[in-house]
Amino acid sequence: MENNPLIELQKYGQSFWYDNISRDIISSGELERMIKEEGLRGVTSNPSIFQKAITSGNTYDEQIRAILAKNPDISEKDLFFELAIKDITDACDLLMGVYEESEGEDGFVSIEVDPHYAYETEPTIEEATELFNKINKPNLMIKVPSTREGLPAIEELIRRGVNVNVTLLFSVERYDEVIRAYLNGLNKRLSDGNDISKVSSVASFFVSRVDTMVDKLLDKIIQETQDQEKKKKAESLKGKTAVANAQIAYDLFKKDFASDTFFKLKSKGAKIQKLLFGSTSTKNPAYSDILYVQELIGPGTINTMPDATWRAFKDHGKAMRTIDADIEKAKSVMRDVESLGISIQEVTEELEREGVRLFQESFDAIIKLLKEKKEQLKA
Repeated sequence: MENNPLIELQKYGQSFWYDNISRDIISSGELERMIKEEGLRGVTSNPSIFQKAITSGNTYDEQIRAILAKNPDISEKDLFFELAIKDITDACDLLMGVYEESEGEDGFVSIEVDPHYAYETEPTIEEATELFNKINKPNLMIKVPSTREGLPAIEELIRRGVNVNVTLLFSVERYDEVIRAYLNGLNKRLSDGNDISKVSSVASFFVSRVDTMVDKLLDKIIQETQDQEKKKKAESLKGKTAVANAQIAYDLFKKDFASDTFFKLKSKGAKIQKLLFGSTSTKNPAYSDILYVQELIGPGTINTMPDATWRAFKDHGKAMRTIDADIEKAKSVMRDVESLGISIQEVTEELEREGVRLFQESFDAIIKLLKEKKEQLKA
């Protein structure tokens, strides 16, 4: 596929992953086609994605019937994971070629632990380990939220050799803690006498939701202030915070993975924890539909895109290194936002809480749906 910007991203060290999974995408051959023709190098899922997949028609009914025939008293949660595990396993198999060809740098598929464990360390560790061992694919990643309670879980899972996709990252400060957890986990694994060369992790830094929340606060300032200079400044900052925040995170990524601490681990086979940009669909129609892809291209990164976004980037995106073109400008944007009385810390903390809540609601909706399906199919 000549002149496909999605494939050309690889020249600049970025991988295109797909932020979607469903039985239909796999069985129709669409996922396989994307791997071959669009340069797809990984797949991410979350409770919201599975909710959409399972509620869209009756694709999963046949498997549900088969599971109920064997185990009519299975819990709705266990039933969900049985359905999800089949999709994840099939996707892992389709991406195994990418995993092998990239020597374990790419080709991963992610599944998330129960989001109700977001604020519980031990249950997160137990469920993540169980899922990783049950699916038993080297190119599987377990998604763990980057909550305060998630940090020790991430460290312990890396120590155990579980590949981790750290999700729901919004703040640069928390990202710094996530990198520490990854490096500490690798050091502990080494101290235990275990190989660290097969352990992989990505840090999923969410982008567009930052603009959604900050823009609302900027709009409030624009509406309420009589100060024309302040009004003008607020207007000029709309749609800029999310990219600036992500670019500053990348600056931290470059420093930490060029440090002596990491190079000691690298000499033992450690891989960098790639920085993955999630939530990259544009929510505001006034902004470019590829804003959160076009401005965040650089080595050691991944952009996981939903359908509309990857199609738009394929159509009119331009593969070029953009992410660190002007880090001082990114820092200036963040200073200007703070100078208007908007606390980025408060914004990112609220986004984390909201992200956990939304995933929990999606998970609960799946459980409710499967309870209804069980009753229908039993009848």
